[in-house]
Amino acid sequence: MSKILTVFGATGRQGGSVINHVLAHPDLSKLYQIRAITRDVTKPAALGLKGKGVEVVSADLNDEDSVAKAVEGSSVVFGLTVSVWETANKNTEVKQGKNIVNAAKQADVERLIFSSLVNVTKETNGRIASVKHFDGKAEIEEYARSVGVPGTYFMPSVFDIFFLGFFRKVPYALGLPFEGTVMMPLIDIGSDAGLFVAAILLQLPESLNKRVVASGGYVNPEEAVATFTEVTGKKAVYNNLGWDLWSSFLPPKAKEEMTGNWQLIYNPGYYAGEPENAIEEGHALVAKAGLRKPYSWKEFVADNFKE
Repeated sequence: MSKILTVFGATGRQGGSVINHVLAHPDLSKLYQIRAITRDVTKPAALGLKGKGVEVVSADLNDEDSVAKAVEGSSVVFGLTVSVWETANKNTEVKQGKNIVNAAKQADVERLIFSSLVNVTKETNGRIASVKHFDGKAEIEEYARSVGVPGTYFMPSVFDIFFLGFFRKVPYALGLPFEGTVMMPLIDIGSDAGLFVAAILLQLPESLNKRVVASGGYVNPEEAVATFTEVTGKKAVYNNLGWDLWSSFLPPKAKEEMTGNWQLIYNPGYYAGEPENAIEEGHALVAKAGLRKPYSWKEFVADNFKE
């Protein structure tokens, strides 16, 4: 009898990628019956999942009873919260995450795979305290560990799709607030979130209570524009705008949060507190599972750039 794999955010980039990889894998597709959780079961993406034989269930992350009912009977849960950009409230995101954790504990799941991030305030000793969409997820992870839920913590890097959106035309240019040699981890989230989660599912004992850093690799801005030019044939340049000018272009409501996010990338680094070889360890987990390599920035641009 198949085990139930419950996937939150099923119609989004992360959850959708998880579902696609599990359905495509010869062993995982037999082992797991997927239960896709979404707010609106009537939207096209949800109907598309139904067409693939996936159970689609509606749940409200803000309603603990709703979440508990959605998770009931699950063996594994892939959990993530609604973005703080949508809620504009870290406390709301933390409550959503705790609802998932509590539901997983109540259901006595074999594993909760939670989409987490580092606690920026703690890792910088309070120097950067505005990155609430990181700190909130870290707080949820800490809570899951404290209540004894068997977990694995999937930690995605900067989304390639968002980073490509930073390129402006014409002429093509990438403008960020720091030197062009600062290293940034990138991930093709729509394709590779599921790649890393599939690797976790194939190696549950090895990944118990561990963090899995998920990235295609590090790229600096100068390399990013050089690769962009090479792949697209469109000349691009990098501009170090400095913090004041760069932040002046940000939406007022997101300015403080986004500035803190990029200050983290600048110093001490996106994965502050994680081992220096954390990305390589994530790649090794994927390779050990017999899966393809994560996509690089170059491969992402080749597949996704549109004039």
